[in-house]
Amino acid sequence: MAEPRYTLGDLQTLMQRLRDPKDGCPWDRAQSFDSIVPHTLEEAYELVDAIAQKDMQHIKEELGDVLFQVIFYSQLAEEQQAFSLDEVIHDLTVKLIRRHPHVFPSGDLHSRAGQQNTPSQQVKQNWEAIKQQERQQKQQHGLLADVPLALPALNRASKLQKRAAKVGFDWDDINKVIEKLHEELAELEQAQQVGDRAEIEAELGDILFCCVNLARHLDVSPESALRATNQKFERRFGYIEQQLQAREQNIADAELAALEALWLEAKRHLG
Repeated sequence: MAEPRYTLGDLQTLMQRLRDPKDGCPWDRAQSFDSIVPHTLEEAYELVDAIAQKDMQHIKEELGDVLFQVIFYSQLAEEQQAFSLDEVIHDLTVKLIRRHPHVFPSGDLHSRAGQQNTPSQQVKQNWEAIKQQERQQKQQHGLLADVPLALPALNRASKLQKRAAKVGFDWDDINKVIEKLHEELAELEQAQQVGDRAEIEAELGDILFCCVNLARHLDVSPESALRATNQKFERRFGYIEQQLQAREQNIADAELAALEALWLEAKRHLG
């Protein structure tokens, strides 16, 4: 007998059953908007990892987990008579149609612009202009007002800088960014000599912010760059552990000079 092919409607029914006060799942019944947030973040990062690994089966599974988060929140909202999943989908569709006038010229899902070749830069400018109108309608008059506080710090710094750059608040030469980075490093050294912990933290934050700015000018994602470096560190450190295990030596007992030698060896072998 063929396995049933479930649909989005079936997934909604499943979610309703999980939340059923009579015979639902005790864990799911106990959840709230706030309690699910950590799981949402975890699922999003697991999806990012699957994409980085280019594992299509894993990507499919993680997309399902992310979709389930949307279903869960929508069910909670519907129970509170706030909104439904259908309203979420409707509002999203309306917003995307509004933000793509070069695709939907009449503001209707079935309208077509015909053959055209709108420059990508023009598309971006139109997108930002429409988003600015949306911010004003939401009484978010500041250019940075809707940059989410919950974003990872590197991503948020990049988004803040990109927003400011759109109105000309930006370095016009990458060498000036590098000079600024050297300036911030010097200020950190001064704070370290004084021993002011608050100032040290502030200066270190300035350095990280400047590094994000440098990445932006180099057209490199700081998040992706740091993730790649993290993975590289893991590979090299794993090599050190393997070599020491082969020598039946505990890594905690190894001399720093020996660890550094193995690190250089790992760089030669692993890159």
